[in-house]
Amino acid sequence: MSDARHGQIATLAALLGYGLTVLDFDITIAQVVVTIVAALTTQAIADAWTSRDRLSGAKSALISSLSLCLLLRTDTLVMAAIAAALAVGSKFLVRVRGKHVFNPTNIAIVVLLLTTNRVWVSSGQWGAQAMLAFLFACAGLLVVNRASRSDVTLAFMASYAALIVGRSLWLGEPLSIPLHRLESGAFLLFSFFMISDPKTTPDSRAGRVLFAALVACGAAYIQLRLFRTNGLLWALAAASPLVPLIDRVRPATPYSWPRRSSSHVSLLWRKPMMRFTAFTLAALLWLTAGAASAEAFCGFYVAKADGKLFNKASHVVLVRDGDRTVITMSNDFRGDPKEFAMVVPVPTAIQREQINVGDRSVLDHLDAFTAPRLVEYYDPDPCRVEEDRYRLFERALPMAASAAPMRGQVGAKSLGVTIEASYTVGEYDILILSATQSAGLETWLTTNGYKIPAGASSVLATYIKQNMRFFVARVNLTEQARLGFATLRPIQIAYESPKFMLPIRLGMVNADGPQELFVYTLSRKGRVESTNYRTIKLRTDAEIPTYVKDPKVFASMYRALFEQQVTRENMSAVFQEYAWDMGWCDPCAADPLSANELRQLGVWWVPRVPVNGPRVAPSVPPSVSASQDVFVTRLHVRYDQSHFPEDLVFQDTGDRTNFQGRYVLRQPWTGPSRCEAAVAYEKQLRERHEREAQTLAALTGWSIDDIRQRMQKDGALMPQSPDGPWWKQLWR
Repeated sequence: MSDARHGQIATLAALLGYGLTVLDFDITIAQVVVTIVAALTTQAIADAWTSRDRLSGAKSALISSLSLCLLLRTDTLVMAAIAAALAVGSKFLVRVRGKHVFNPTNIAIVVLLLTTNRVWVSSGQWGAQAMLAFLFACAGLLVVNRASRSDVTLAFMASYAALIVGRSLWLGEPLSIPLHRLESGAFLLFSFFMISDPKTTPDSRAGRVLFAALVACGAAYIQLRLFRTNGLLWALAAASPLVPLIDRVRPATPYSWPRRSSSHVSLLWRKPMMRFTAFTLAALLWLTAGAASAEAFCGFYVAKADGKLFNKASHVVLVRDGDRTVITMSNDFRGDPKEFAMVVPVPTAIQREQINVGDRSVLDHLDAFTAPRLVEYYDPDPCRVEEDRYRLFERALPMAASAAPMRGQVGAKSLGVTIEASYTVGEYDILILSATQSAGLETWLTTNGYKIPAGASSVLATYIKQNMRFFVARVNLTEQARLGFATLRPIQIAYESPKFMLPIRLGMVNADGPQELFVYTLSRKGRVESTNYRTIKLRTDAEIPTYVKDPKVFASMYRALFEQQVTRENMSAVFQEYAWDMGWCDPCAADPLSANELRQLGVWWVPRVPVNGPRVAPSVPPSVSASQDVFVTRLHVRYDQSHFPEDLVFQDTGDRTNFQGRYVLRQPWTGPSRCEAAVAYEKQLRERHEREAQTLAALTGWSIDDIRQRMQKDGALMPQSPDGPWWKQLWR
């Protein structure tokens, strides 16, 4: 009854089940099994070697393996096994005065993050759901209380929250931003189940409070000053070697796990704490079951459509490797060119050579290559065994909308505004501004003819206090006429900064509704995901009725699909539509981008190929390409101020698993078939058409009866309900 590990195991297992079934964690059952087996095996070997209590060791190993399953992500089972072995082995290899120094899960993750690109931590996987946060807090607090380590948890949470909120108040950010960061499930998991480990925290209460404050300061510094992900994990690993020193300065009785447990379940249930623990876990499981059944109905879906569907969309390409970033911003501004301008906060000063005007056709090509695709298959003659044949239909995805309108230029020193640089690049006049106060910047912009929406000053202030510059571009009408471009071309900026983020707050100030954003990332390592919002992979290979092939129907379907998905996630998630190695595709909505096209987007590590150089021999398979070292991710976001309070922050993971949104049309066999198999085929076809109707209704929210009627007009065979005497259906 007194062993807190029982509560930890139950809670972690429930959280893992919740993540797998509801939050769609990017982890396979095979990885879970391999992690647990590897941890228990390593523990058993170490226990036999040291003659320790095997049952007690198995409990600790199970906790470590479950924690790894909740935090660590990898695309290989070997890395999962190595992580488990490192976690358990560290308890026996790194010890001081009979006490292991590092939290097993923490040190295993940190070591692998330092030594390989094949693992990562998806800190945004939990989202920021209030109910989930409450359940985390309840279940976790009960566990740490049982281990007499609630002081270190509460001290850490109070210290970290004070730093996060204090920084936001200093920057002038709305409280929704620090609250969004503190609602993170990853933060709560770390607070209740990692830093509270009684075997790796100081023995004295004063020492634990000091230790918690040190970890909080380190985590805040790494996250907010160094702009690195996983600050909590790095800070805990760095502070853990101080624990033996703290124990020496403030000695106390070391914590030890109880050797025996009560066998009387009724006595356990009489404890209010145990009853509340059971209630909390039951609530988690109930949410899991309820959400799982809903997921089977709604699912994760997205599809493509033409560029006229979204009038408030932006397209951004982010090329990232290390701290180097190249950003390409495209728009579909349709007004008078003299009315167009954009302002973008950038983390560093920008020189002329760091700015370029790109080719919109290259971005269109990238858009087409990453588009979710519609595939059509044909059923074979049921009386004759043939291979399926398929045909791919292609259509481009939406192009971007305009940036916030801003223009003008006059003197600025008296208002604390500095024009650091002024360039003319292509058809754009570009200013690089810095400012000491937001009111002065707002006044300067207003007096120089820039239209500043109400509320912009408070947002500008937060960027000014972070020493960010402002990249302002407007159209040079003379240069545009001379160059002869009818549409505005994409603007590109190259810079070096640890910040891997996309500032979206300024663009929401003057928005009259939710905005659409497509982000294409090109990296060396692998897939890119958001660290401060959930990144959800959309369901693929869904079979839908063939009448959806009509372009108008497909456009309506896409709008309905995305509306359903956004509603289901409460407009608080980033949706992944595509992730693939640029060297090949299967099936292809467009050819992979050439090396020269990638160079135009800013992929500097791809060698430039001479235009008139030798062609690739026909014998080389299409999967072999000079661009194999480029991994592309396509993300789609619908956002507004209330659901996306802070800017998007990204990380590139080591995940190179290919993913695409693919939606299948299966055309039935319509030729003559006179055999026994044809009768069975017709029955299966009716059942399949009904499944397709149900799928489309679940995806879009459309009326199932309307879908069935449309399918029947299209020639689908729908199941028929019997009417009249039973014998009317006998030989039908």
